[in-house]
Amino acid sequence: MSSRDLLPISLQIPFVVVAILFSISACSELKVLVRLKDGQITQELLEADSERDIITLEFKQGDGALITFLADFKRNVKVLRALVLGEPERGQTQYQALCFITTLQHGDIIPSEAMARLRQKNPHVVRIAEEKRGMERMSMNVAVNLTLSWYLSSHIRNVCRDARDLILTRQQDVRLWLEKGVEGSVFQNLAGTGAGLQDCGSAPDAQQPCTCSYNLRLEWYPCALKYCRGHSPGSGPHRCGIRSCSKGYRFDFRTPHRQLCMWDEGS
Repeated sequence: MSSRDLLPISLQIPFVVVAILFSISACSELKVLVRLKDGQITQELLEADSERDIITLEFKQGDGALITFLADFKRNVKVLRALVLGEPERGQTQYQALCFITTLQHGDIIPSEAMARLRQKNPHVVRIAEEKRGMERMSMNVAVNLTLSWYLSSHIRNVCRDARDLILTRQQDVRLWLEKGVEGSVFQNLAGTGAGLQDCGSAPDAQQPCTCSYNLRLEWYPCALKYCRGHSPGSGPHRCGIRSCSKGYRFDFRTPHRQLCMWDEGS
């Protein structure tokens, strides 16, 4: 999606005010314009359901990949899915799905009840995050069984159903979930990413296992609430806005052959 598909440069405004309204709302949908790292503009769809205690964020990257972020606060589970477009002229399928599942950490995103109350004052504003967070690199060396994934979160099956054998998590997250009583049969250990394997982009044999990496960045999302002091004497602080963040992720994982890392194949 390019900037000309959305609005002319002359209408772009350098900042936006997002108000938190305190009307009761269990579900909400917010569409915002976001400037990507490469300068293109995309539209993000943010949805919150305070009754189910989940947030989803979805947008299209400059390369056409569709990125979905899901936060399940009830189960403390975070899901990042990428639908990566293939190149038909190179014999690649229409798209490839990847699903990465980790523990939801405090401060990853604002609570669902706060997200459900967000309202946008100017939908034509192009947003840039206030805080740039660094890239987090993760070694995804455990496969998640889609059929049994409801032990982790009832939302995984819907989000990750197209990823098939590329639904992945980390050993450190598995240990936390097992301590909380999650059924061990949900997980299957995979060979490590660094065990003598070459990067898929430089692997000479297309049929041999290799180490694949996928990068993505959430360019804008509400990461914290802002509090202001009341005007009347003795009144305490109250919610008066949000802080926005940008954060990158790099996922390293093993693939049985190079074609399953199609964005690196032949690079």
